[in-house]
Amino acid sequence: MSCMTNRVLAAITGCMFFSVVNAQTAAQKTAEPASERAGAPVRDISGTWQPETSFAGIGANGARDMPADGKHEPPYTAYGLELFKRNRPSNGTTEVAPAEENDPSHYCDPQGFPRENLFELRTTQIVQNPLETIVLYTYGRIFRVVWTDGRELPKDPDPRWFGYSVGKWKDDYTFVVETNGTDDRTWLDNAGRPHSDELRVEEIYHRLDHDHLEISITIDDPKVYSKPWIAINKLPMKLMPATFDIPEMMCSPSELAEYNKRHAAKGAQAPAKK
Repeated sequence: MSCMTNRVLAAITGCMFFSVVNAQTAAQKTAEPASERAGAPVRDISGTWQPETSFAGIGANGARDMPADGKHEPPYTAYGLELFKRNRPSNGTTEVAPAEENDPSHYCDPQGFPRENLFELRTTQIVQNPLETIVLYTYGRIFRVVWTDGRELPKDPDPRWFGYSVGKWKDDYTFVVETNGTDDRTWLDNAGRPHSDELRVEEIYHRLDHDHLEISITIDDPKVYSKPWIAINKLPMKLMPATFDIPEMMCSPSELAEYNKRHAAKGAQAPAKK
């Protein structure tokens, strides 16, 4: 084979090699996650977020994806159903008059966790640092700390209103939080769903792109529920401007007393049902 032929073959081979490399590079760019193309920061859910629709996070009749509407009920154990019957909420299928309900948060006890996520989830600010992620809620002006320093959940924790939380990144855009040690005096949601000291809650924060986040919550409490159940499935949240002014929502005992007084008076004036 002549030298000229060798040079031609080498040139052809070189062109083929660069064509393959260029094709692979183009394929890699095409395969990039949409969140990268949309400018989502890696391992970062910080910012001010609120549900995409005004009432999506309120959960007046119970957890967003398990409302107490006669069609959805979590899988109670016999003990769990007994606990549920003790609770007298002013919302849901077992609601009673405001003057008869025994919702602990209506006496201005902290509503606790996960109810903070399952009732009145409105504008929420998330702050991150290397050791922890801090979640600031509008309702009650409450904050939670999620430790991200590698610690494990406590094995035998003293109960707290909002429990103990640790978080890990499943991937660059999915943050998973596990919580235990919640005080069993609190309700899970506004429909009076109970929980025990064995409750474990999983939160998944999945960043879709720069401006959109999804939140999912799973309840696991073998004393009260025969299997885990999903309370929120991919609640869409949108990123608000950094200058967004978060409103105040506080529990006021004096306003609550006035509210109950007015409704009790209305109930006394109402005609008896025949």
